[in-house]
Amino acid sequence: MDRLSDALREFLATCQGKEVSTKYLRQELKIDPNSSAWNGIREYLRQFAEKGLLKSSGRKDGVYKVIKQVESVRVFTPDRERRPEFELFFPQDQDKGTEIEIAEKFVIREGDLITLGGVKNKGKTTLCLNFAAANIDKRPILMGNEYTIFTDGRFEPSPRFLNRLDAMSKWVNWVDDKGQDKFTLFPVREDYDEHIVRDRINIIDWINMDANQLYNIGKVLEDIKSHLGRGIAIIALQKSEKSTDPRGGQFARDFSDIMLLLDSYGDNDILMTIGEVKEKRSPVLGKTFVYSILNEGTEIYNFREVKKCYKCRGSGYIRGELCFECRGYKFIDK
Repeated sequence: MDRLSDALREFLATCQGKEVSTKYLRQELKIDPNSSAWNGIREYLRQFAEKGLLKSSGRKDGVYKVIKQVESVRVFTPDRERRPEFELFFPQDQDKGTEIEIAEKFVIREGDLITLGGVKNKGKTTLCLNFAAANIDKRPILMGNEYTIFTDGRFEPSPRFLNRLDAMSKWVNWVDDKGQDKFTLFPVREDYDEHIVRDRINIIDWINMDANQLYNIGKVLEDIKSHLGRGIAIIALQKSEKSTDPRGGQFARDFSDIMLLLDSYGDNDILMTIGEVKEKRSPVLGKTFVYSILNEGTEIYNFREVKKCYKCRGSGYIRGELCFECRGYKFIDK
């Protein structure tokens, strides 16, 4: 029986994180039905469960989950390395020639996740490509639902994606001295965590999920974060008009270190609201900013902070009439 214990322990070590049944183990270990080990295996499984190697499913069919064994992580070691903040450049305000002003307010760490929750056609791709442009020397990874098309048996850049890059080429160089891309474009539209490149900036524009599966967005984001290593991810998500969350709601917030919400502002501009921030240099949560998008949807222009209109208190109306101060926009320049 001791030989059975050793064989069972050795086999279970190859099944960590999986479920096993008594029937399955008897088959894999080739246990003779006429031997004492046939029933004795149940006692060993019970003992292993008491030692924390297994977790009973509670069912009567003898199913256990093999607990994944982990080693403790020592923190205060003599050679402990204090990692600096992650150097991420924010998009440039082409009007001022500098990073948009919120850049200095955030503290970004390795492994962080920045989500861009935006209404359809309200600047998610503009932000994604501007993040890529601002960090082009870091060789970012790009994945986008509309960045590639499949034709003639192979993937190639979509015409709209190429048009945007061409428009931005006036102020960013997408290729190196040898004419090679300074970014990596993957034709990926699902299972994003399997294609994350560790220690790099990974930009995903955007994650599409069925309406009845939006609760899974938390798991998707968690899996992506687990593969980042010392890199970060910038992920665009769809958002409904006037919603305070991207699709997936609280599930999306749970794994977002920074969340930027994008809505319409008037006919042409974008309203950005800081919806989530885990580490900051100054109060910024809930603050709102407005900017224009020019040059075929590629340039951020006149980025500025706004505040709720003091006359209508952010409603856009006074006694049923359009507010004369904000003209119904609900916000005024700060």
